[in-house]
Amino acid sequence: MSFTTLSGMRLDLEPPIAVICHDAGATNHILSWLKVDGRLGAVRAVMRGPAECLWQHAFPEVPLCYSIEMALEGARSVISGTGWASNIEHDARRMAKERGIPSVAILDHWVNYAERFIREGKLVWPDEFWVVDDHAMAIAEKTFPGTRIRLVPNLYLASQVQSVKPAPIFKPELLYLLEPMRSDWGRGEDGEFQALDYFVTKLPLLNLPLGIAIRLRSHPSEPSGKYDAWIAMNPALHILTDESTQMSDALSRARWVAGCESFALVIALAAGRQVFCTLPPWAPACRLPHDGLIHLNKLAVDELL
Repeated sequence: MSFTTLSGMRLDLEPPIAVICHDAGATNHILSWLKVDGRLGAVRAVMRGPAECLWQHAFPEVPLCYSIEMALEGARSVISGTGWASNIEHDARRMAKERGIPSVAILDHWVNYAERFIREGKLVWPDEFWVVDDHAMAIAEKTFPGTRIRLVPNLYLASQVQSVKPAPIFKPELLYLLEPMRSDWGRGEDGEFQALDYFVTKLPLLNLPLGIAIRLRSHPSEPSGKYDAWIAMNPALHILTDESTQMSDALSRARWVAGCESFALVIALAAGRQVFCTLPPWAPACRLPHDGLIHLNKLAVDELL
């Protein structure tokens, strides 16, 4: 696989290429690059969890390998995601290192870089880290000193923003992007539900249309029906659920977007939406480094009125 970065430098992975993914973030980047590269015949992919659905939607005609061993057989390079929800990407990097196959790992967000490469106390770094913006580059350089780190094009962000339609004038919605926080912040309740409740308390300050529809979009890693009970406990709100396959379709219906730290908040900002971070004051600070994000926990009463 090869493509041109924004600076014109060529990046190459020697085929056959093993592609190993689980979480959606890195998968979306890799799929965007593969669509441009066009050499799917040189790819041997293993997809699990959300990545499998994304692959089947993007390349339904391309069969997947059923195991890491099958993908690595004869491979000359490996590219993998760095998600937290499984060990498959970590195992692929470990097995590639044991076989002497060069590997690349995609850092798709701006958080927990060091922890992504540790499982059961064992640290495995790839031969090269790829990042997609200057913010991530700065974090990676501090986290992985002395390693090879490349800045590569964020084709996924560019394609998503291009696909988002102008914000609707009539019947605009607020899209709430859900994601598991993996912490209760010492309060005995999952952080994502605390953030939702905090968002509801701040709604009167946001100067939104009366009775606005709030559409909840679950994270790909979350089980179906996870938020049903919360919705039932808030009958005064006009709450809908989002079933869009593409993030761009969900954003196209919304003039306002809210959430905690999802990458999709960055897409919303780039698409010109007003974006709210709903992390409450007792949660860790938001780690998205982007300008334009409105933090509800810092919002003055009259700031948006």
